[in-house]
Amino acid sequence: MTTGSRPLRLAHRGDWRAAPENTLPALLAALAVPACDGLEFDVQVSADGVPVLLHDDTLARVQGRPERADQLSAAALGDLGVPTLADVIAAVPPHVFLDVELKGDVGSVAVAVLAAGRGPDLRRAVVSSFDGGALERVAGLAPTWPRWLNAEDLAPATIGAAVELGCRGISADWRAIDRGSASRVGAAGLDLAAWTVRRRPTFQRLARLGVVAVCVEAAALDG
Repeated sequence: MTTGSRPLRLAHRGDWRAAPENTLPALLAALAVPACDGLEFDVQVSADGVPVLLHDDTLARVQGRPERADQLSAAALGDLGVPTLADVIAAVPPHVFLDVELKGDVGSVAVAVLAAGRGPDLRRAVVSSFDGGALERVAGLAPTWPRWLNAEDLAPATIGAAVELGCRGISADWRAIDRGSASRVGAAGLDLAAWTVRRRPTFQRLARLGVVAVCVEAAALDG
């Protein structure tokens, strides 16, 4: 999963310096950065059951609206700059690695879109979530797909939860990663990824610890 001797550099919600986060312009701007290997973005479901890209519980912070994603249709969300997952998959070249974070259990709809766009074996992509139930749901629908448990720590209980869920790896807050915690994750047979890094020296430290991917912003995206 790494690129040569370094981890994958995944743009966190695209490049928010160029356009609002999780919008198609932000994602494409990130891919224009030579050092960028892929994208990390967040998926929820619209009122009419369409997977769309949105991180927060509501549209307030980015779009300036009070509604939740599930209170508006995909078309209405699109008018506000919130793209569908299908449109993003269609716009992104197949070699670009995708970390698709599910904000809760989005059911079979996201799995169907990902399978249509990246194939039944989910080429060059991983499904991640803080929600163990969401990861279990994906495992039931697509047992061979790689999954990462997102976590704020790398305590033994967290590593054990990832193993119990059958995950390929853990994506953890970079501050939780040191030589000891990285060793424990590796001993459990799991890949280790990190979020969210803004400084190049932090990226380089994580690379030396053997992480497979890092969600990055700002200077760390530029390489």
